[in-house]
Amino acid sequence: MSEVSAKKRIWGWFFFDWASQPYNTLLLTFIFAPYVGSVLEDGSRAQAAWGFGVGAAGIVIALLAPILGAMADTSGRRVRWIWGFSLLYVVGAYGLWWAEPQDFDLTRTLVLFAIGLIGMEFATIFTNSMLPDLGTREEIGRISGNGWAFGYVGGLFALVIMLVFLAESPTTGKTMAGFAPLFGLDPEAREGTRAVGPLTAIWYAIFMVPFFLWVRDPRREKPSAGAVKKALSGLGNTLRTLPQSPSLLAYLTSSMFYRDALNGMYTFGGIYAAGVLGWSVVQTGIFGILAIITGAIFAWLGGRADTAFGPKPVIVTCVVVLTAVAISVVMVSRESVFFLPVGPESQLPDLAFYFLGAVIGAAGGVLQAASRTMMVRQANPARMTEAFGLYALAGKATSFIAPISIGVATTLTGSQQLGVSPLIALFIIGLVLLLWVKPDGAEPQQ
Repeated sequence: MSEVSAKKRIWGWFFFDWASQPYNTLLLTFIFAPYVGSVLEDGSRAQAAWGFGVGAAGIVIALLAPILGAMADTSGRRVRWIWGFSLLYVVGAYGLWWAEPQDFDLTRTLVLFAIGLIGMEFATIFTNSMLPDLGTREEIGRISGNGWAFGYVGGLFALVIMLVFLAESPTTGKTMAGFAPLFGLDPEAREGTRAVGPLTAIWYAIFMVPFFLWVRDPRREKPSAGAVKKALSGLGNTLRTLPQSPSLLAYLTSSMFYRDALNGMYTFGGIYAAGVLGWSVVQTGIFGILAIITGAIFAWLGGRADTAFGPKPVIVTCVVVLTAVAISVVMVSRESVFFLPVGPESQLPDLAFYFLGAVIGAAGGVLQAASRTMMVRQANPARMTEAFGLYALAGKATSFIAPISIGVATTLTGSQQLGVSPLIALFIIGLVLLLWVKPDGAEPQQ
């Protein structure tokens, strides 16, 4: 096979973001999560159940991510790992087709969702670890931002397909464009909306083809028979020496909190809007389109800002903005907006939430792209997959805190508005910990 060009390798890497983004966009946030809320017919119960389910998947990811990353660094076979986790992604996503409203099995639905989520998160660890192989230290910020923007565009296309051709209104049985769901899907059984599972799986399978054709692992010596033992020993040494790298430790801890808060916004945005504002799937979808468009534009701009100023000031700015949004979300309901009472027919709550969604999309896209650039700067180049395994651990070790604390707060207060307030504290903690992070990760790595 002829040598793959550097440009093709970068585009192949971009296609992972394009292929995998619909799991976040369609399933985690804008289509499937609100569908679960509508089936359960109790916004608080849906928010709590979703929180516990996503939190459980996060615990599994946190426990295994650094171990698998260390093993991949030792074996040098990241693409093979991505194949395996891609299978979990496809199986979990496709299985959501069987979440019928007439015979809804919440446990089975959450298990299938968690299988797909675990597959997506682990595949992301290995693809993120390839970032430093794609360009120089000065180039990777732009590459990361471009990849994230490209992924958002993929999520936007997938969401538009769902809203225009598949996802039906439960009242009219028509899609946002006024069509009957494609392929003769039954609106009464919500088959158009449930098709989000197969669509997400098929989308991933098709658009991962460029990745697997153009992305290759660097050539390494064949791993020895003791590769697993060596990997675990290296991971143990990395964990023991983390206190000797205070900047890396501070960054992992900071990102642990602010990424958990951001994921909480993504996870509960659709359920929150459906329960508090009474939004339909179509309204939630419009909210999603707006957030994705701003996310794509600002991820691209953020990549340029990352190149010009470095990732740290970009991250700090985004966390400050998202903290303000988290405070604002609690103050928007059908009855009032920022303590200003509104009538039942007022569109001000909807407009306010659309605006907040646009800001979440913009700041969230930039934050995630800049965060993986910062991880490259902080990490040991020889153990990059292990480092992103630790990055995933940092993202998932407390990933149960946001969803479970939202579940607990919602259960105790019986209020979806008060239920999302823990996100404010998580963003603030992450912001404070950034004070100890060196912009260039200047410490010598062990």
